[in-house]
Amino acid sequence: MGSLDMDSMAASIGVSVAVLRFLLCFVATIPVSFLWRFVPSRLGKHIYAAASGAFLSYLSFGFSSNLHFLVPMTIGYASMAIYRPLSGFITFFLGFAYLIGCHVFYMSGDAWKEGGIDSTGALMVLTLKVISCSINYNDGVLKEEGLREAQKKNRLIGMPSLIEYFGYCLCCGSHFAGPVFEMKDYLEWTEQKGIWGVSEKGKRPSPYGAMIRAIFQAAICMALYLYLVPQFPLTRFTEPVYQEWGFWKRLGYQYMAGFTARWKYYFIWSISEASIIISGLGFSGWADETLTKAKWDRAKNVDILGVELAKSAVQIPLYWNIQVSTWLRHYVYERIVKPGKKAGFFQLLATQTVSAVWHGLYPGYIIFFVQSALMIDGSKAIYRWQQAIPPKMATLRNVLVLINFLYTVVVLNYSSVGFMVLSLHETIIAFKSVYYIGTVIPIAVLLLSYLVPVKPVRPKTRKEE
Repeated sequence: MGSLDMDSMAASIGVSVAVLRFLLCFVATIPVSFLWRFVPSRLGKHIYAAASGAFLSYLSFGFSSNLHFLVPMTIGYASMAIYRPLSGFITFFLGFAYLIGCHVFYMSGDAWKEGGIDSTGALMVLTLKVISCSINYNDGVLKEEGLREAQKKNRLIGMPSLIEYFGYCLCCGSHFAGPVFEMKDYLEWTEQKGIWGVSEKGKRPSPYGAMIRAIFQAAICMALYLYLVPQFPLTRFTEPVYQEWGFWKRLGYQYMAGFTARWKYYFIWSISEASIIISGLGFSGWADETLTKAKWDRAKNVDILGVELAKSAVQIPLYWNIQVSTWLRHYVYERIVKPGKKAGFFQLLATQTVSAVWHGLYPGYIIFFVQSALMIDGSKAIYRWQQAIPPKMATLRNVLVLINFLYTVVVLNYSSVGFMVLSLHETIIAFKSVYYIGTVIPIAVLLLSYLVPVKPVRPKTRKEE
C-alpha cells in the first residue's frame, strides 16, 4: 500500500497515518490468528505465534518496538532461569520500572490524546504477561496446600522453553491490546490439552458465530465513536463556553465525554476478542453438559451493557477491561492480603495505584484510580444499607438500588475526566466546574457509613460483595 493511499485513507476517517497503520495491523490479527489453526506441529505453532506477533509489531510501530518488547521478555526469562524463588518479585519490579521509563520517555498519554500511537500500549500488555508467567513459575515450587484456586490452576512446574515463551508473549499480535492470558492456557491450547483436547464426543467448539458477533459489535462501536467524537471534544472543558453553562449541563457534558470515549475501547476490545476467538484460544469451556454452547470468556475484555448499566461501582471491574482486572486481582490484590485476613481499603487503594502506574505517570490516571477506590468503597456502603433493609420494605430497597446506580453513573463519569484529559490543570478545571461532586459524594457516603453502621438482615447469597 503506497504512502499516498495511506494518507488519503487516514484523512477520510479522521485519524493520523500512524493510527491507521496500527488499526490495519490490529485488524490483521484476526486473519493471522485464524491461520494459526492450520500451522502443523507444536513447534511450528510457537514459531508462527512469535514471528507473526513480531512482524505485526514491526509493521505497526517500526523495528524499535520489538527491541522494547525484548527488554521485559528478557527480564522475565532471565529471572526464571537464574533465581526461581524470587523470579516473580524481580520481574514485577524491573518490568514495571522499564514500563514507567518508557511511559515517561515517550509521554505516551499525550501522544494518545493527540491521536498518535506508539508501542507503549502493547508494552503495557506484554509487561503483565511476563510478570504473571514469572509469578506462576515462582508458585510452581510452593506447596499446594496453601495455594488459592487461581494459583493452583496457573502455576508452572517446569520452565517454558524459549520458543514457547516467545510464542506466548507475542502470540499472533495479541499483545497489541490484550486480552492478557496465562502461560498455562497458552501451552494447553497449543498442545490441544485440557479444555482444548477433543471432548469425549469428539467435538470441537466452532468459533465462527462468536467471532462474527464480535466483529459486528466492533463495527457498531466504531460507527458510534466516529459519530459522537466530533460532538463532544475533550478540549471543551477548558473553553470559556463550558464555564458559561449551568451545573446540570456541565455534568451532562462530563457524562457524554466519558460515554463517547468508552466506545473507542469497546471497539478495540471487540476486535481483539474476535482474533482470540478465531484462533480457539478464547474458548473457556462448554456452557452445559450437552456441549452445544461454547463459552468464549477468555477472549472477552468488556461487557458493554454491564459497564453502561452497572448497578454498583463494585461491578465495574467485572465488566471493564476484564482480563486486566482479573490480573490485578490475582497478582496484586490477593497477594497483599495477609492470610486469614479480609481485604480492606488499603488493598483496594494499593491495587488501584498499581493500575494507575501501569497506565502511565500522569496526574489524571492517579486521580482517576484514587477516585475509583473511593467510588467502589462508597458503593459497597450503599449496598450494605440496601441489604440491611428488611425484605418487606421492597420499595425502599429498590430506591437504594436506583441510588447506587445513579451514584455509579455520576461518580464514574466524573472520575473518568481525569483518565481522558490526563493533565492536573485540566482535570481540576473539570472537577471544579461541578463543585467536586464526584469526590464529595463518595466521601460523604463513607463518613455516613461510619456513623450509621449496619448489619445485613439476611445472609449474603449474591455475588456482588
